[in-house]
Amino acid sequence: MNASIKRLVAYHIARLQDKNRDIRLKAINELALLGDADALQPLQTIVEHDPDLELRKAAQEAGRAIYRQVLLKQQENSG
Repeated sequence: MNASIKRLVAYHIARLQDKNRDIRLKAINELALLGDADALQPLQTIVEHDPDLELRKAAQEAGRAIYRQVLLKQQENSG
């Protein structure tokens, strides 16, 4: 992945710490779209510790989507 994508991922990971739930939710959705494995652990932290049930569910779904994308890329690169 190129450096600009990595910067975007880092930016959205940082936004997961925002006090505003809407900003955290948008960051979760953006991370799912970017599909970078670096987001998996921060999303897991949201699943385990965020007080907002909707955000925990969104983070779980995003993590699953990213995981599938990573597996697909690995399969494409190995086959």
